[in-house]
Amino acid sequence: MFEITSEGFSLGGRPLRLLSGALHYFRVLPEQWPHRLRMLRAMGLNTVETYVPWNLHEPRPGAYDFTGIADLDRFLHATREAGLHAIVRPSPYICAEWDNGGLPWWLLADPEVKALRCADEAYLAHVDRWYDRLLPVLVPHQVTRGGNVLMVQVENEYGSYGTDTGHLEHLAAGLRSRGIDVPLFTSDGPDDFFLTGGTLPGSLATVNFGSRAGEAFASLKRLRPKDPAMCMEFWCGWFDHWGTGHVVREPRDAARTLAEILAEGASVNVYMAHGGTNFSTWAGANTKDPATGEHYLPTVTSYDYDAPIDERGAATEKFHAFREALRPYADGPLPEPEPPAPLLPPARVELTESLRLFDVLDDLAAGPERRAPLPPSFEELGIGQGLVLYTGRIPGPRQPYPLSVRGLADRAHVYVDGVHAGTLERDAVERIPDVPVPEAGARVELLVESMGRVNYGAGLGERKGVARVLHTQQLLHGWRARAVELGHGTPGRLDWGRAGGAGRGPVFLRGFLDVAEPADAHLALPGAGKGYVWVNGFCLGRHWSSRGPQRTLYLPWPLLRAGRNEIVVLELDADTGTVPAVVETCQEPNLG
Repeated sequence: MFEITSEGFSLGGRPLRLLSGALHYFRVLPEQWPHRLRMLRAMGLNTVETYVPWNLHEPRPGAYDFTGIADLDRFLHATREAGLHAIVRPSPYICAEWDNGGLPWWLLADPEVKALRCADEAYLAHVDRWYDRLLPVLVPHQVTRGGNVLMVQVENEYGSYGTDTGHLEHLAAGLRSRGIDVPLFTSDGPDDFFLTGGTLPGSLATVNFGSRAGEAFASLKRLRPKDPAMCMEFWCGWFDHWGTGHVVREPRDAARTLAEILAEGASVNVYMAHGGTNFSTWAGANTKDPATGEHYLPTVTSYDYDAPIDERGAATEKFHAFREALRPYADGPLPEPEPPAPLLPPARVELTESLRLFDVLDDLAAGPERRAPLPPSFEELGIGQGLVLYTGRIPGPRQPYPLSVRGLADRAHVYVDGVHAGTLERDAVERIPDVPVPEAGARVELLVESMGRVNYGAGLGERKGVARVLHTQQLLHGWRARAVELGHGTPGRLDWGRAGGAGRGPVFLRGFLDVAEPADAHLALPGAGKGYVWVNGFCLGRHWSSRGPQRTLYLPWPLLRAGRNEIVVLELDADTGTVPAVVETCQEPNLG
């Protein structure tokens, strides 16, 4: 039996210091899970922690996926086979720099849902149905049922968001009534308003921080004197946003804080022990001001996090510093770290085939064209992430006036009578200065790209698309919309027999990589602007090579096969001349 007292934790009557590391199964390919878990053991950890993203497992209402990278059952079996205890932090909300904090986009399309993360009846009805499907997967893995799951989280950092204790009580009761009988816990920042807003009587309270461990644990002790000290998220690195600098933390500084936590007699969860990758379109976003949701900052594809185990599973200098800090607390000799998979030799893949997006729109469209007085949102059009082409008209004749966009989420290529007039960006450029209109009027097209929903703070639950388009002060009415959902499998809908020819707008490019045996690689796109990359139909994620900081994408070996491998690039900024001619395989990442 796993028990909690004010002095600490015990398992089967023996004291247990939880030395945990975060590793998210959904950011690592299943073939790589065993290696990454053994690396946690080699670093000196005895426990692994993971979130469970609701939106990955229920991409559309009632359509569930627990296969492949979403196979939670298989992952938990792998954690036990690796000799690790497990901590599970299920949905509904996880933050995690993940799209919408793990909440499904389709909640935003339900008119009955008035608010998220509170005791809204329609929202909680969706949560209850999700728990009905999720918890039968999780329950058998509890230590009370012969498994290795020690604790389950109620909700994530709720004190950073709200004060609806009725919401937390509903979630805890829902977990208990569906068979979760291991201890429940919450995790929040150490300040008083975090802990008073996010904790729940009868559930263990833990704190999250990156430094000043003594102060954090003292704050926890003042408010929760009967709870043992545990840092549920020791932030040993950080994540990056597009257009900002690459964040790193000096290994010795991080190791000193880890040693301070351990010297306090506390348990710890290293966040992240191994970060992995925000594959496909799953990367979330933040705002510069979480309290207002203002100034949008989309997260990059890599979730390396400057973690001790890097994106491709290699031990870093930080790994060895943490290993030395953890070694005195280990039950016995630590296993040696294992090398990651071998690397492909450097190579150049010529992108010899091309297809214009506008020429294949019918093949890719997620449904029939929609008409509405104002531009419908992505959610109203039934897609989570991707592109929407909005088409409208400006009556003429009239003098040149600015064309402006309100509520742009998140980036738009603007065409006037078929000619590229400019690119608009949320919180940056949101207007074309002068758009003249001839006597017959002008056709206006906006190709809008979503860049990940805000995952933290007051900006949570944002909708994608365009709210209003104006020519001078006048609203433009009468819009047509075509939606293209981007993700795994998108290139499989393309007819490359139609390749070639000039045109306007974004372009799909294709080439082939020949390999003798599958191995890891990093892909660089010299001359590229912004877009997406697929290998054998699997979406590696977004690239924004012209902006950075990330300028290579990690290509894991399980995605490759011996022989020929298809690489497809969607270049969104082709109208500006940024069309890559090659993709290069590199042996070192360039994260900025």
